[in-house]
Formats: sequence, C-alpha cells, structure tokens
Amino acid sequence: MEKDIERAAEAIKKAAAILVGAGAGMGVDSGLPDFRGSEGFWRAYPAFEHLGLSFSNLANPRWFSEDPRLAWGFYGHRLHLYRDTKPHGGFDTLKRLAAGKSIFAFTSNVDGQFQRAGWSPQQVYEVHGSIHWMQCSAVCSAEVWAAEGIDVEVDESTFRAVGALPLCPRCGAVARPNILMFGDFGFQEGRAWRQSRVYKQWRQDHGNEGLVIIEIGAGNAVPTVRMECESLLGLEAESLVRINPRESEGPTGTISISMGGAQALEMIEEKI
Repeated sequence: MEKDIERAAEAIKKAAAILVGAGAGMGVDSGLPDFRGSEGFWRAYPAFEHLGLSFSNLANPRWFSEDPRLAWGFYGHRLHLYRDTKPHGGFDTLKRLAAGKSIFAFTSNVDGQFQRAGWSPQQVYEVHGSIHWMQCSAVCSAEVWAAEGIDVEVDESTFRAVGALPLCPRCGAVARPNILMFGDFGFQEGRAWRQSRVYKQWRQDHGNEGLVIIEIGAGNAVPTVRMECESLLGLEAESLVRINPRESEGPTGTISISMGGAQALEMIEEKI
C-alpha cells in the first residue's frame, strides 16, 4: 500500500491536469449512507425494508404518479440530508493536489457535494443529474429549476411525505428531482448535456498532455464512473489512481489503493 501511495503521489506531481471520477463512495467519508446492497439501503431507510422495496425499486419515476408521497418521502429526505451534510476534507485536498494544474470532476453522484465544497459549477459534470434541480414528473416541458426554497416534510417513521408537495410551475403536476432514475424515459437531460459539453471541451484542451485520473469510491454496481475512467486510460490519460476500499482492481496501468477516499487523499498529499 505504501508503494501504491508513493506511485500515486508521483503521478499526480507530474500531471499537467487532473480528472476526478467520483462515485457513491466519495460521500461516505462525509457521513452519507452507503446504499451498497439492500442491507446497506435498509439500514438507512428501515421503513422500506418492511415494504420490500430496495434502492432500485424506489429510484424509479413511476412512484411520482403512482404514490407521490412515497416518492417524495424518499427524495425529500435525501434532499434535506444532502443540504445538511458538510463535505469531507478530501474535496479540498483534491484542489490542493491540483494547485497550478487544471482539474475537473466527472461524477455519478446527485448530492451536489462538489459545489458545496466550493468547486465551480464549470468544473463538474453530474452525469446522472442533481437532486438540487427539479423538473416536471409529467414532462410538460424540458424546463428545469433550482430546488432552492423547496422544503418537503417527511415522517421519518414511515418515510412518507406529509403536507404540500413540490409542483410544476407550468402545469401543476407533481415535480420530481432532475435525476436519471432506473427505467427513466422522462429525465430532462438538458442541464447534464450542457455540463457534458464543458467536460468534453476540457478533455480536448487537456487530454494527451499529462492527464492523470483520480477515481474515488466508484463501484461496479453502477459502473458509469469506472467505465468512463477506464475508457480514457492509455488514450487521453497517462495514469488511473483508483481509490476504493472494496473494488480497487483495474486494467493494466491502474494504481490501486484499497482504502477510503479522504484517508487516501491525505496520505497522497503527505507524500507530495
């Protein structure tokens, strides 16, 4: 492990630009729940175990029409949780590691933690959307709007929403987060598409000139981040530093570090 930390530090020291790939494990050090497997999800939301509903069952847009109070019980609780959670120190460590370099984050997380940690919105591509933005569940338009001011009261014994639900300002239908869910054909991708354009331009500007990837907490269950990072290794990126306590293995050229993100980043910074 010590040698892997040193290799990672050396690669980052020499890098001209850094791409951060962040999966769900990035938020664990901030105290956010780990939804890995049904057991992990039910520890965070025990009421749903009695209903036999897993994360993939609940993260489905159909609930906003079939049972909107169930849907908003789940997403309303997460909205408040992410608003109240302070990002861990690893977000700032990444910025220090990139001092004098260009840095960009590609993340499947919808929690907005990079922005809360002071990262510019122009440095982040939220490929699955963000819970801090809303859209119409009836898809009356492609409009999305900020969730600022939206406050959903949730009964934590049942995890069902009580009181008024967020509504679409255009048609009055129940609103939903602008998040790509399972089986989701109504996701309004305009905001994510605009972020992707910035991301692609950043890669054009910085690929093939000493680009190093630091991937943190990206597992195989939802492999969006892992696949993106692996696809760039050897083409645009010289090195892939994969930090993951459970699934740190990778293709040839991967520097595998089997520990949590905040600890690993701190140790890398100490070496630099």
